[in-house]
Amino acid sequence: MTNKPILEIKNLCANVAGKEIIKNFNLNIYPGEIHTIMGPNGAGKSTLSHVLTGKSGYEVTSGQVLFKGKNMLDLKPEERANEGLFLIMQYPVEIPGVSFLTFLKHAINAKRKYTNQPELNTSEFMKLVQLQALKLHISSEMLKRSVNVGFSGGEKKRMETLQMALLNPVLAILDEADSGLDIDALKLVADGINDLHNQENALLIITHHQDLLEHIIPDFVHVFADGHIIKTGDKNLALELESKGYTDFIKEAQC
Repeated sequence: MTNKPILEIKNLCANVAGKEIIKNFNLNIYPGEIHTIMGPNGAGKSTLSHVLTGKSGYEVTSGQVLFKGKNMLDLKPEERANEGLFLIMQYPVEIPGVSFLTFLKHAINAKRKYTNQPELNTSEFMKLVQLQALKLHISSEMLKRSVNVGFSGGEKKRMETLQMALLNPVLAILDEADSGLDIDALKLVADGINDLHNQENALLIITHHQDLLEHIIPDFVHVFADGHIIKTGDKNLALELESKGYTDFIKEAQC
């Protein structure tokens, strides 16, 4: 394992519609690590994921974000993705009229072109997709549909996990990846993510509950409130949060 972090966030501050949401946020993530951010509603957890992926409408006012040693804030969203950043969204976007297979083939080949690899032809692409789809119980009928149109919550998250498997990111951010999943779908998605995690990549899991963490075991759990991390621990901190809530931690941080 390298001693260089995949992601370095130093004193990050960011505004949304003129309101400061991220406040002096600091975090380092190294290869092989799984980090979890947990916090109350409105703390800024999803805002953090949007800032990192370059979503419009979010203004970074100060601080530094390095991704694989590069200034992430200078990169366009598509460049961040091609460098190896991936986001499993809480509410995946529907794109009517765009075939999922077409969308996925363009995404994969765009990344391969960016990294100076030959593009996949249709036969190579389909072989790769079918192998990963089988693991996630994704049918050929689902693959033929428009992106996320008519899918249940569990189906959308499985399709997001399939994208993650095929794009093979260096850092995957899971923003409420357990939202809308029943017990079986949660385990299926978690198994798929665990299968992809290795000592060369890393995960940043954003969640309210520790259900997902029963299947994806974090190395670090961070309590996030008022725009920054107020406490860090191991997986047992998530259990403590589940039983006690956030209030005591927030009061302690304010003292």
